Amino acid sequence: MSDQHIDPAGNTQAFRAFANAREQEAAAKPKKSPLVPVIAVVAAIVVVGVVAFLLLQ
Repeated sequence: MSDQHIDPAGNTQAFRAFANAREQEAAAKPKKSPLVPVIAVVAAIVVVGVVAFLLLQ
């Protein structure tokens, strides 16, 4: 049988603990820099350009 008495303070405390844990986890992760993908795209464009130049000579 289910309990007829629900403790709202317990639920609120559990939610606050969950929310605080998520905030701390998000703050602990380093933010990723878009530098690596940008360099990869530029390098790919340069390679395609060099190959196209060599083929058209």
